[in-house]
Amino acid sequence: MSAVVAVPVLLPMLGAALAMLGGRHPAVPRVVAVPTVAVSVVAAAVLLAAADARGPVVLHVGGWGPPVGITLVADRLSALLLLVSTLVMLAVQVYAIAQRVTDQGREAPSTTFHPVYLLLCAGVALAYLTADLFTLFVAFEVMLTASYVLITRRASARTVQAGMTYVTVSLLSSLLFLTAIALVYAATGTVNLADLSERVVTLPEGLRAVLALLLLVVFGIKAAIVPLHFWLPDSYPSAPAPVTALFAGLLTKVGFYALLRTQTLILPADGPSPLLLALAVVTMLVGTLGAVAQDDLNRLLSFLLVGHIGFMLFGLAVATPEGFGGAALYAAHHITVLAALFLVSGLIVRRTGTAALDRMGGLAHAAPVLAVLFAVPALTLAGLPPTAGFVAKLALLQAGARAGPWAVAAAGVVVVASLFTLYALVRVWTRAFWGAPKPALPDEDPSDELVVGTAAASMTSRPMYAATAAIVAVSLGIAVAAGPLSATTARAGADLADRSAYTVAVLGVDQ
Repeated sequence: MSAVVAVPVLLPMLGAALAMLGGRHPAVPRVVAVPTVAVSVVAAAVLLAAADARGPVVLHVGGWGPPVGITLVADRLSALLLLVSTLVMLAVQVYAIAQRVTDQGREAPSTTFHPVYLLLCAGVALAYLTADLFTLFVAFEVMLTASYVLITRRASARTVQAGMTYVTVSLLSSLLFLTAIALVYAATGTVNLADLSERVVTLPEGLRAVLALLLLVVFGIKAAIVPLHFWLPDSYPSAPAPVTALFAGLLTKVGFYALLRTQTLILPADGPSPLLLALAVVTMLVGTLGAVAQDDLNRLLSFLLVGHIGFMLFGLAVATPEGFGGAALYAAHHITVLAALFLVSGLIVRRTGTAALDRMGGLAHAAPVLAVLFAVPALTLAGLPPTAGFVAKLALLQAGARAGPWAVAAAGVVVVASLFTLYALVRVWTRAFWGAPKPALPDEDPSDELVVGTAAASMTSRPMYAATAAIVAVSLGIAVAAGPLSATTARAGADLADRSAYTVAVLGVDQ
């Protein structure tokens, strides 16, 4: 079973190499890439079942144990997020292939997309599974390199500018991360997370506070926590629809996962954190209020993405097993919902030729399937019962209600931010889907979607709608399986609060 932990990391890397070698033959990258991600889905499901039944699954790469060697660990939290992420990666990949075939034909070769996409998949998996800070840094760099290529593949002035903003901020956070790793190693002599969980507590309180703040800034940038979020609304909307969906669904959640893992394992809090609660409140309000003020659909969704990172941060700030479990459940549901909404946004832009809400209308009558595909994840994101969003928010609210007056006050903001989210999405519905249908406009960004209007809708509906519907189905599956899934995330939250299972699995001794 230990060997399975390496599959979601090594297989996409091997697939990237094969796709690159066969790039001149249009069918080869597709034939390699889709099964590669599909096998990663199966491996993630096996790891989740094993971790939930028997505890963390550990692989010491090359036979070198900690703290010297690289260790990969699949516990309940990492395996769950990996499974949901690989399912989204598979659906987005199918969407991207269908879009390219529609726009350029089956014989158009793609020498970069599939190899880079698979490298991004490998980086995401490595970030979830690694058990040391330096390998986590490597995972983020793999994701950064791949994501920069993806965001600027169809070069235009707007995409290059957005890409430069994205890569500049990401490099800054990487430099800060490398500095934090150097300080941690200098102070403790190790970067292994399980080993650090015992050594950091022996450090002076001031040094621990500096390390905690530095890691909070590093992962706060990557997770787009306010006030470190400024790069996201300008970067994500400029990318092609499948790339934006992938970034929105995965990259910020990987950043939050890193924050959740480090804050609970090596820098645990004794009770609710006033700083994290304040950041959660500000992130929720700035993100959702920013969404209300937007007229561009993609920027509106980008601000909602920022706002809902605050919901997860609230679960971390509560610092109880229930809060950690609620944050894990919310992250799993959020991965699917944001990816689905951005794919739907791509379909809307292809049909209407614009992302401006005031230039849309009548889509509920002209494209009823598209209306359903938007409505389901929108209601889920707003947290209306009986959706997965409602179940996850209920778990967070219950955790906040038991954690003291400050957490109760922050829980009230969760409700307020949910109402703002609902209002923003209702605005999208009334402007884009109600009213009389409007004729398609000339494409505002030909470098993004090469075919727009009625012809594009008819040519892309089946494969691209099917991929979008698959992600929506995963979101609905989370709601249907809310009972057992909530039990799994509750156990994951208990694992995060009690670090012994993780440290014993990694180090092989009870610390």
